[in-house]
Amino acid sequence: MCYYNGQKVSKTEFLKLLQLEKALKDFDFLNKELSTGFDYSLNAVVRPKEGEIDFDIVQMEWGFVPAYIRNREQLGKMRLGYKDSAGKFHPPLTTLNSTAEEMLKPGKIYREAALKRRCLVLSSGFFEWRHVNPLSKKTGLPLKATINYPYHITIKEHEYFYMAGIWQPFIDTQTGETVDTFAIVTTKANPLMEQIHNSKKRMPTILPDELAYEWIFGELSEERIQQIGSYQYDYREMDACTISKEFRASLDPTAPFAYEDLPAFELSL
Repeated sequence: MCYYNGQKVSKTEFLKLLQLEKALKDFDFLNKELSTGFDYSLNAVVRPKEGEIDFDIVQMEWGFVPAYIRNREQLGKMRLGYKDSAGKFHPPLTTLNSTAEEMLKPGKIYREAALKRRCLVLSSGFFEWRHVNPLSKKTGLPLKATINYPYHITIKEHEYFYMAGIWQPFIDTQTGETVDTFAIVTTKANPLMEQIHNSKKRMPTILPDELAYEWIFGELSEERIQQIGSYQYDYREMDACTISKEFRASLDPTAPFAYEDLPAFELSL
Protein backbone atom coordinates (compact mmCIF):
# COMPACT_ATOMS: atom_id res chain seq x y z
CA MET A 1 0.00 0.00 0.00
CA CYS A 2 1.03 3.64 -0.29
CA TYR A 3 2.70 4.51 3.03
CA TYR A 4 5.61 6.59 1.70
CA ASN A 5 5.20 9.65 -0.49
CA GLY A 6 7.21 12.61 -1.72
CA GLN A 7 5.98 16.21 -1.98
CA LYS A 8 8.94 18.06 -3.44
CA VAL A 9 7.58 20.78 -5.72
CA SER A 10 10.37 23.31 -6.09
CA LYS A 11 10.90 23.85 -9.81
CA THR A 12 7.60 25.46 -10.68
CA GLU A 13 5.91 28.74 -9.77
CA PHE A 14 2.32 27.51 -9.83
CA LEU A 15 0.36 24.43 -8.87
CA LYS A 16 -2.15 23.87 -11.66
CA LEU A 17 -5.40 21.96 -12.05
CA LEU A 18 -6.90 22.51 -15.50
CA GLN A 19 -7.70 26.24 -15.69
CA LEU A 20 -7.01 26.82 -11.99
CA GLU A 21 -3.62 27.65 -10.56
CA LYS A 22 -2.10 28.66 -7.24
CA ALA A 23 1.19 30.54 -6.76
CA LEU A 24 3.57 28.50 -4.62
CA LYS A 25 5.81 31.26 -3.26
CA ASP A 26 3.78 31.55 -0.06
CA PHE A 27 3.91 27.85 0.82
CA ASP A 28 6.96 26.60 2.71
CA PHE A 29 5.89 22.96 3.12
CA LEU A 30 6.27 21.72 -0.46
CA ASN A 31 9.87 20.56 -0.28
CA LYS A 32 9.56 17.05 1.20
CA GLU A 33 11.44 14.31 -0.67
CA LEU A 34 9.94 11.70 1.66
CA SER A 35 6.96 11.64 3.99
CA THR A 36 6.39 8.50 6.04
CA GLY A 37 2.78 7.67 6.78
CA PHE A 38 3.52 6.05 10.12
CA ASP A 39 4.91 9.35 11.39
CA TYR A 40 1.35 10.71 11.10
CA SER A 41 2.81 14.07 10.12
CA LEU A 42 1.31 17.00 8.21
CA ASN A 43 1.21 16.69 4.41
CA ALA A 44 0.12 18.94 1.56
CA VAL A 45 -3.44 18.36 0.38
CA VAL A 46 -5.52 20.15 -2.25
CA ARG A 47 -9.17 20.67 -1.39
CA PRO A 48 -11.91 22.82 -2.89
CA LYS A 49 -12.83 26.17 -1.41
CA GLU A 50 -16.34 26.00 -0.05
CA GLY A 51 -18.85 27.56 -2.45
CA GLU A 52 -16.21 28.35 -5.08
CA ILE A 53 -14.63 26.72 -8.12
CA ASP A 54 -11.19 27.21 -6.64
CA PHE A 55 -8.86 25.25 -4.40
CA ASP A 56 -6.66 25.70 -1.35
CA ILE A 57 -3.36 23.99 -0.57
CA VAL A 58 -3.51 23.02 3.08
CA GLN A 59 -1.72 20.74 5.51
CA MET A 60 -3.50 17.73 6.92
CA GLU A 61 -2.38 14.92 9.18
CA TRP A 62 -1.80 11.73 7.19
CA GLY A 63 -3.89 9.06 8.89
CA PHE A 64 -7.69 9.32 8.66
CA VAL A 65 -9.29 9.64 12.11
CA PRO A 66 -12.69 7.92 12.37
CA ALA A 67 -15.57 9.95 13.78
CA TYR A 68 -15.80 7.74 16.89
CA ILE A 69 -12.30 8.73 18.09
CA ARG A 70 -12.73 11.43 20.74
CA ASN A 71 -9.18 12.31 21.83
CA ARG A 72 -5.47 11.71 21.27
CA GLU A 73 -5.34 8.95 23.86
CA GLN A 74 -7.95 6.94 21.96
CA LEU A 75 -6.20 7.78 18.70
CA GLY A 76 -2.86 6.50 20.02
CA LYS A 77 -4.46 3.19 20.98
CA MET A 78 -6.05 2.93 17.54
CA ARG A 79 -2.79 3.60 15.71
CA LEU A 80 -0.41 1.61 17.92
CA GLY A 81 -2.62 -1.10 19.39
CA TYR A 82 -3.15 -1.69 23.09
CA LYS A 83 -3.79 -4.23 25.84
CA ASP A 84 -7.12 -4.09 27.61
CA SER A 85 -7.67 -4.64 31.34
CA ALA A 86 -7.78 -8.39 30.76
CA GLY A 87 -4.39 -8.37 29.06
CA LYS A 88 -5.78 -8.99 25.58
CA PHE A 89 -3.92 -7.16 22.82
CA HIS A 90 -6.01 -5.22 20.31
CA PRO A 91 -4.03 -4.75 17.07
CA PRO A 92 -3.65 -1.30 15.49
CA LEU A 93 -5.98 0.01 12.82
CA THR A 94 -4.10 1.57 9.91
CA THR A 95 -6.03 4.34 8.13
CA LEU A 96 -3.34 5.80 5.88
CA ASN A 97 -5.11 4.35 2.83
CA SER A 98 -8.72 3.73 1.89
CA THR A 99 -9.59 0.92 -0.54
CA ALA A 100 -11.66 2.28 -3.44
CA GLU A 101 -13.68 -0.91 -3.77
CA GLU A 102 -14.69 -0.89 -0.10
CA MET A 103 -14.92 2.73 1.07
CA LEU A 104 -18.56 3.35 0.13
CA LYS A 105 -19.98 0.22 1.69
CA PRO A 106 -22.52 0.85 4.49
CA GLY A 107 -20.86 1.03 7.88
CA LYS A 108 -17.38 1.83 6.56
CA ILE A 109 -15.57 4.63 8.40
CA TYR A 110 -14.69 6.26 5.05
CA ARG A 111 -18.17 6.37 3.52
CA GLU A 112 -19.28 9.87 4.55
CA ALA A 113 -15.91 11.38 3.62
CA ALA A 114 -15.98 9.71 0.20
CA LEU A 115 -19.43 11.20 -0.36
CA LYS A 116 -18.79 14.69 1.01
CA ARG A 117 -15.08 15.38 1.62
CA ARG A 118 -12.91 14.43 -1.32
CA CYS A 119 -9.45 15.92 -1.78
CA LEU A 120 -6.24 15.49 -3.76
CA VAL A 121 -2.98 14.39 -2.21
CA LEU A 122 0.00 16.04 -3.85
CA SER A 123 2.85 13.76 -4.93
CA SER A 124 6.19 14.15 -6.63
CA GLY A 125 6.71 10.38 -6.46
CA PHE A 126 5.83 7.54 -4.11
CA PHE A 127 7.76 4.58 -2.77
CA GLU A 128 6.92 0.90 -2.86
CA TRP A 129 8.60 -2.49 -2.36
CA ARG A 130 8.95 -5.45 -4.69
CA HIS A 131 9.16 -8.81 -2.91
CA VAL A 132 11.40 -11.45 -4.48
CA ASN A 133 12.04 -15.04 -3.42
CA PRO A 134 15.59 -15.86 -4.57
CA LEU A 135 16.33 -19.23 -6.11
CA SER A 136 18.24 -21.89 -4.23
CA LYS A 137 21.70 -22.54 -5.70
CA LYS A 138 21.24 -26.24 -4.92
CA THR A 139 17.72 -26.93 -6.14
CA GLY A 140 16.93 -23.98 -8.39
CA LEU A 141 13.62 -23.58 -6.56
CA PRO A 142 12.43 -20.38 -4.84
CA LEU A 143 13.50 -20.02 -1.22
CA LYS A 144 11.01 -19.14 1.50
CA ALA A 145 13.02 -16.09 2.53
CA THR A 146 11.92 -12.90 0.77
CA ILE A 147 14.18 -10.03 -0.28
CA ASN A 148 12.53 -6.62 -0.54
CA TYR A 149 13.67 -4.10 -3.16
CA PRO A 150 12.41 -0.50 -2.87
CA TYR A 151 11.33 1.55 -5.88
CA HIS A 152 10.62 5.22 -6.45
CA ILE A 153 7.67 5.69 -8.82
CA THR A 154 6.97 8.90 -10.73
CA ILE A 155 4.95 10.17 -13.69
CA LYS A 156 6.91 10.88 -16.84
CA GLU A 157 7.51 14.57 -17.58
CA HIS A 158 5.55 15.64 -14.49
CA GLU A 159 7.14 17.30 -11.47
CA TYR A 160 4.00 16.54 -9.49
CA PHE A 161 0.71 14.70 -9.81
CA TYR A 162 -2.45 14.09 -7.82
CA MET A 163 -3.69 11.09 -5.87
CA ALA A 164 -7.34 10.74 -4.91
CA GLY A 165 -7.89 11.35 -1.22
CA ILE A 166 -10.64 11.74 1.36
CA TRP A 167 -10.45 13.81 4.51
CA GLN A 168 -11.99 14.01 7.96
CA PRO A 169 -11.85 16.70 10.69
CA PHE A 170 -10.72 15.58 14.13
CA ILE A 171 -11.48 17.45 17.36
CA ASP A 172 -9.87 16.32 20.60
CA THR A 173 -12.69 16.72 23.11
CA GLN A 174 -10.22 16.90 26.00
CA THR A 175 -7.85 19.58 24.69
CA GLY A 176 -9.89 21.29 21.98
CA GLU A 177 -7.21 20.54 19.37
CA THR A 178 -8.59 20.62 15.83
CA VAL A 179 -6.84 19.06 12.86
CA ASP A 180 -7.93 17.73 9.48
CA THR A 181 -6.82 14.21 8.58
CA PHE A 182 -6.75 12.26 5.32
CA ALA A 183 -6.32 8.90 3.65
CA ILE A 184 -5.05 8.12 0.15
CA VAL A 185 -7.47 6.14 -2.01
CA THR A 186 -5.98 2.98 -3.51
CA THR A 187 -7.00 0.80 -6.44
CA LYS A 188 -5.96 -2.43 -8.14
CA ALA A 189 -2.45 -2.31 -9.56
CA ASN A 190 -1.81 -1.60 -13.24
CA PRO A 191 0.70 -3.85 -15.10
CA LEU A 192 3.71 -1.90 -13.83
CA MET A 193 2.59 -1.82 -10.21
CA GLU A 194 1.64 -5.51 -10.34
CA GLN A 195 5.33 -6.18 -10.89
CA ILE A 196 6.55 -3.81 -8.18
CA HIS A 197 3.91 -4.15 -5.46
CA ASN A 198 3.65 -7.84 -6.23
CA SER A 199 2.52 -8.91 -2.76
CA LYS A 200 -0.81 -7.06 -2.57
CA LYS A 201 -0.98 -5.74 -6.15
CA ARG A 202 -2.36 -2.34 -5.18
CA MET A 203 -1.45 1.23 -6.08
CA PRO A 204 -2.58 4.75 -5.17
CA THR A 205 -5.37 6.11 -7.35
CA ILE A 206 -3.44 8.58 -9.50
CA LEU A 207 -5.76 10.93 -11.38
CA PRO A 208 -5.14 12.87 -14.60
CA ASP A 209 -6.18 16.51 -14.30
CA GLU A 210 -9.67 16.04 -15.75
CA LEU A 211 -10.55 13.34 -13.23
CA ALA A 212 -8.78 15.17 -10.40
CA TYR A 213 -10.93 18.23 -11.11
CA GLU A 214 -14.09 16.12 -11.20
CA TRP A 215 -13.10 14.29 -7.99
CA ILE A 216 -13.05 17.45 -5.87
CA PHE A 217 -15.54 19.70 -7.66
CA GLY A 218 -18.09 17.30 -9.14
CA GLU A 219 -21.53 16.50 -7.72
CA LEU A 220 -20.87 12.79 -8.00
CA SER A 221 -23.11 9.78 -7.68
CA GLU A 222 -21.88 6.81 -5.66
CA GLU A 223 -21.32 4.98 -8.92
CA ARG A 224 -19.13 7.80 -10.28
CA ILE A 225 -17.17 8.06 -7.01
CA GLN A 226 -16.50 4.34 -7.32
CA GLN A 227 -15.43 4.68 -10.94
CA ILE A 228 -12.97 7.52 -10.32
CA GLY A 229 -11.68 6.02 -7.09
CA SER A 230 -10.89 2.78 -8.92
CA TYR A 231 -9.15 4.48 -11.86
CA GLN A 232 -5.89 2.85 -13.00
CA TYR A 233 -3.32 5.29 -14.34
CA ASP A 234 -1.70 4.28 -17.64
CA TYR A 235 1.48 2.40 -16.70
CA ARG A 236 3.17 3.54 -19.93
CA GLU A 237 3.18 7.09 -18.54
CA MET A 238 4.92 6.01 -15.31
CA ASP A 239 8.58 5.58 -14.43
CA ALA A 240 10.04 3.41 -11.69
CA CYS A 241 13.61 2.96 -10.55
CA THR A 242 15.21 1.00 -7.74
CA ILE A 243 16.61 2.96 -4.81
CA SER A 244 18.74 2.11 -1.78
CA LYS A 245 17.24 -0.12 0.89
CA GLU A 246 18.37 2.57 3.31
CA PHE A 247 16.43 5.29 1.47
CA ARG A 248 14.50 6.31 4.59
CA ALA A 249 17.76 7.42 6.23
CA SER A 250 19.30 8.90 3.07
CA LEU A 251 19.81 12.58 2.32
CA ASP A 252 18.51 11.80 -1.17
CA PRO A 253 15.91 9.02 -0.84
CA THR A 254 15.09 9.11 -4.57
CA ALA A 255 18.68 8.48 -5.79
CA PRO A 256 18.77 5.49 -8.20
CA PHE A 257 20.50 2.36 -6.91
CA ALA A 258 21.16 -0.77 -9.01
CA TYR A 259 20.90 -4.33 -7.68
CA GLU A 260 22.87 -6.96 -9.57
CA ASP A 261 20.81 -9.79 -8.07
CA LEU A 262 17.41 -8.31 -8.90
CA PRO A 263 15.50 -10.48 -11.41
CA ALA A 264 13.92 -8.85 -14.44
CA PHE A 265 10.19 -8.24 -14.47
CA GLU A 266 8.15 -11.30 -15.36
CA LEU A 267 6.54 -9.61 -18.36
CA SER A 268 7.66 -6.94 -20.78
CA LEU A 269 6.37 -3.48 -19.92
